[in-house]
Amino acid sequence: MLSFFLAAALVASGERSSLATEADARLAAIGWRLATRNVALCDRTAPMPGWAIHALDQYTALPLPAGQSAPQFPTSVAVMLVVPGAPAARAGVKPDDELVAIAGKPVPTPPTPAAKSSATRDAVEVAVAAQPADRPLAVTLVDRNARRDVAISASPGCRVTFEVIGDGGLGAESDGQMVRLGAALFARYTDDELAVVAAHELAHNVLRHRARLQAAGVKFGLLSEFGRNARLFQRTETEADLLGMYLLRNAGYDPRIAVTFWRAHGGEVGGGFFRSRTHPSAAKRAAAIEAEIERIPAGAGLPYVPPLVATRGEGLR
Repeated sequence: MLSFFLAAALVASGERSSLATEADARLAAIGWRLATRNVALCDRTAPMPGWAIHALDQYTALPLPAGQSAPQFPTSVAVMLVVPGAPAARAGVKPDDELVAIAGKPVPTPPTPAAKSSATRDAVEVAVAAQPADRPLAVTLVDRNARRDVAISASPGCRVTFEVIGDGGLGAESDGQMVRLGAALFARYTDDELAVVAAHELAHNVLRHRARLQAAGVKFGLLSEFGRNARLFQRTETEADLLGMYLLRNAGYDPRIAVTFWRAHGGEVGGGFFRSRTHPSAAKRAAAIEAEIERIPAGAGLPYVPPLVATRGEGLR
């Protein structure tokens, strides 16, 4: 990643270059597809324009040479990438457009000098999520000092953000609001295979697993490997596998890619984010998903809301 001041200098000088990586672009496209086509399964929705944004305080601040000051620019928040064909792209939003306002309200800006933090980006994402999901999203953008107001057509989706973890290895996680995939996954797996992992993590969010585990008093960390803790973790992992298959199907993927993924790659990830005591074996996961596919009602349309979704309000026992 670029330093805070180098990134700022690129913006101010006109030598603009998106900081997005190939992994960011791939996950944004997969996530947008999953989130928008499964909105009927989500009890929390938000506008999903099909972009990823970032803020300059996500990058390390470096001291400037003596006599130099940080360049001035309208905002410290910019569009990192735009998903091809998504509403933001159709509205003419481009990478490196600076985001000045949402629904007429200025975006938050980080303090100066900035410390490395995602707080500004997160605050802007919250502001976007607070807008009505079923109405056009009004934003004000600046591109090379030219200011323009843009209405991005409505694109409701599950309220979730997707992020690549630079040092996350083959890991993946979800916390009820965000889905994060380790960068190493993108070097090893195809987009369809990545969609299996992303759908599994999104399913945890849809089913409110983290909040329900916490409400049940489940212990995280090393204690998760034993007794009731392990049993409830295994249950939620199986539920996320099964619902993840439906999320894939609703998004237009062949749901059997989940079965293939576990049979082909279960051993590769078995020691990573899928652990033995808290997670079923890869063979059991593949078999359970395959059996669930056979239970899809004949003629079930899209999106299909499986009965499992109705259990998200229940306590875990």
